[in-house]
Amino acid sequence: MSHTLYRTRPKPGFAPHPLRRAVPGAARALIIGGAVAVVGLWWVDTPAVIGPAGWITDAGRITGLLAGYACAVLLALMARVPLLDHHIGSDRLARWHAMGGRYTVCLAVAHTLLIVVGYSLAAHTDVVHQTGTLVFDYPEMLKGTLGFLLLLGTGVVSARAARRRLSYETWHYLHFVTYLAVFMVFGHMLANGADFVGSTPARAGWYALYAAVAALVLWYRFLTPMRRALRHRLRVVAVSPETPGVVSVHLTGRHLMELGGESGQFLRWRFLTRGLWWTANPYSLSAPAHPAGLRITVKAVGAHSAALARLTPGTRVWAEGPYGAFTAARRTAPRVLLLAGGMGITPLRALFETLPGQVTLIYRARRTEDLALRAELDAIAAARHARVHYVVDTAGGLTARSLTALVPDLVAHDVYVCGPPGMVAAAISALRDAGVSRRLIHHESFAF
Repeated sequence: MSHTLYRTRPKPGFAPHPLRRAVPGAARALIIGGAVAVVGLWWVDTPAVIGPAGWITDAGRITGLLAGYACAVLLALMARVPLLDHHIGSDRLARWHAMGGRYTVCLAVAHTLLIVVGYSLAAHTDVVHQTGTLVFDYPEMLKGTLGFLLLLGTGVVSARAARRRLSYETWHYLHFVTYLAVFMVFGHMLANGADFVGSTPARAGWYALYAAVAALVLWYRFLTPMRRALRHRLRVVAVSPETPGVVSVHLTGRHLMELGGESGQFLRWRFLTRGLWWTANPYSLSAPAHPAGLRITVKAVGAHSAALARLTPGTRVWAEGPYGAFTAARRTAPRVLLLAGGMGITPLRALFETLPGQVTLIYRARRTEDLALRAELDAIAAARHARVHYVVDTAGGLTARSLTALVPDLVAHDVYVCGPPGMVAAAISALRDAGVSRRLIHHESFAF
């Protein structure tokens, strides 16, 4: 299948989306405001705190309330709500989720220890005896304890050192344990939380919070992908080699433009064939979406990506998304530099074809034969009178000097950067050294 199927004309002009800055700030304010309201719930319900046991126990109440609230926030960040994903960005949401996960685990641990110690002081017993009493004699506590242990285990597995040893598929499915953990802990919150036991409005508010988050997760994580799969009927039409270890997968279906995929975005693709149906992996569109077809370009770096080279025409596909904010909406300047490393070229190739105005592409690879889609890039550059520079290791790395040599007016450009984490970090450092404003540097990581 020729790439000319996907040829589109750049849209004239540009206008940064008005929600690009408003949504992140509003989301942060909402999260912080909710945390303040949760602490306020304790404040209103606590006329006085008396003695060491009271102070420690109430500290346990506060950390417990915040941990319960943080669980709801974590699930909301995992729900893949388009408003958040498209205007905050998948990688930024992932960082918020990771940071929130650490806070949640720390709050849950602090809550557990403080409550055990506080109750022990009040009852004049040792912590071991008091722990047994709490776990086995209080309603919903055994289930809540198991949920806490699951949440703690997920936090340990998600730590960066442990995550490096996991495949994407294993890491992805381990996170579904979070749903089970929160479900198991929820009953304990209402059955034993002093702020809920005697307050119908507080219980109703807590139910409403979790019901709203559950609805978001159910709709965007499960029902929407099923509905779109039935609507669009995606299937593989061809698999074509690009460079050693790199293939393009061409797909067709119905009503494809309704998917709304923009250049620079990615979808999570589930190929309904043996060995691949059970997981959905993220791959960027490597060409602009077209009514007749979609395309992704993938390098074999693991079992899942390597298996795509063996897909047969007719294989059915479910696609979740599109996701990400790495789009033309981030643009703020008339001139744009696209800076790609390795397979980071895939979203940038689509942007190279569709971004209006003066666009320059720098594509870095370790070897000349690793420059995927090179013929297409040259054709696009010729068609739109754009510049494309290929940089291999022997030609030098990414430095402020090398970048300004290729793009003399670099500081006047918006810069889109995509590639391996090390390359992205080096590129951002070089751009900053060259005087490019941080607000003009746009990147989105697809590492898990």
